[in-house]
Amino acid sequence: MFIRRLMLAAVLSAAAFPAAAQVTVEKLLTTGVTATGQPIVLPQDNVEVIVSTYEIAAGARLPSHEHPSTRYAYVMSGELRVTNTEMNEATTYKTGDFIIEAIGQWHYGEALGSEPVRLLVIDQIEKGEKTVILEEPASPAAAAPAAGAAAAPAAQ
Repeated sequence: MFIRRLMLAAVLSAAAFPAAAQVTVEKLLTTGVTATGQPIVLPQDNVEVIVSTYEIAAGARLPSHEHPSTRYAYVMSGELRVTNTEMNEATTYKTGDFIIEAIGQWHYGEALGSEPVRLLVIDQIEKGEKTVILEEPASPAAAAPAAGAAAAPAAQ
């Protein structure tokens, strides 16, 4: 009797949820590290999740920047080359790729090809923290002291 009830329940649930048989899951990535091999460390207090879409024009280059916290990106369309200037390495991502961006390392992105890059971006930050920090370009005066001038001592 128990087996008949179990079989009847299975038939009824299949009839009630026929669309469930049409679900396909494709694992895109399983990892515990960023694109540059850093361990993923999540915020511990006052966590805020920010979900955004980005569209980067074909041929555009983003300014050099870093992320203070975990940032994930899914490439919805286009081709993106990310150059990590600290490691002197570049990686190209295409439609369907998932990126776990480097934390606290300077890098920039370039949209390759003739179509814009569209990204779905997810940031996990401490509430109120910035998601992107732009690298300050070195001023010409700071790069080379004037003739005859002594270099300023390094900040402590």
